[in-house]
Amino acid sequence: MKISSNTLCPCHSGKKYKQCCQPYHKGILPSNAEKLMRSRYSAFGLGLAEYIMATTHPDNIDFSDDKVNWKQSIMHFSENTRFLGLKITKFLDGEGEAFVTFEAMLDSGILKEKSRFLKIEGKWLYESGKFED
Repeated sequence: MKISSNTLCPCHSGKKYKQCCQPYHKGILPSNAEKLMRSRYSAFGLGLAEYIMATTHPDNIDFSDDKVNWKQSIMHFSENTRFLGLKITKFLDGEGEAFVTFEAMLDSGILKEKSRFLKIEGKWLYESGKFED
């Protein structure tokens, strides 16, 4: 899915896409885990599977060396899910490890997760997530 750079960002920050997640989708590294979390949410909503794959830590349960099937799985989820909103409820920043707790409003319901991010060679990666009630 393509959107205009002047459209409000899919991460629901209230900023235009070009001022929010688009720079990360084009290769700029997010400076913290919250920005990575927002950009990943937007990437799922926009079907940017390569971005999701590139920002996933190798220890993540979904990480796969089978890039073709992994990409198809991400695209299937993106194409069959409506992303209705994102609310960051807590952000614990650290030098090499950070946690972002969020609520993702999807057409299937609200997904609540505490995500763990690790910084590897200057790049934040999504390592794991724990669902919350």
